[in-house]
Amino acid sequence: MPLTMPSAESYCQSIFPPAQYLGSVGVFGTMLAVIAVCYYRTRISHTILFWAAFILTRPLGAVVGDFLDKPLDDGGLALSRYAASGVLAGLIVIFIFAFKHRPAQRAH
Repeated sequence: MPLTMPSAESYCQSIFPPAQYLGSVGVFGTMLAVIAVCYYRTRISHTILFWAAFILTRPLGAVVGDFLDKPLDDGGLALSRYAASGVLAGLIVIFIFAFKHRPAQRAH
């Protein structure tokens, strides 16, 4: 029997059984918010904070993807994979246009 890691979804559901997907999103979202606060308020290496955020986006994305395409009985929205991909692509486009883009103020 191969050794496999539990998914982020199953791990968070074992910690927060009634909350299911939204609880998992809350856990990973809170962890990303802590990293954002550390970025602006501490002298912790921005490289370390980047990689920490990069690593946390993977389980967050998995939970959101599962929430979109799992059946209603399992706490999801029961969207097809194509519809879920369309929703995520639409959100990415919205975020690209919603946030200002500007060049760095100083060289790194």
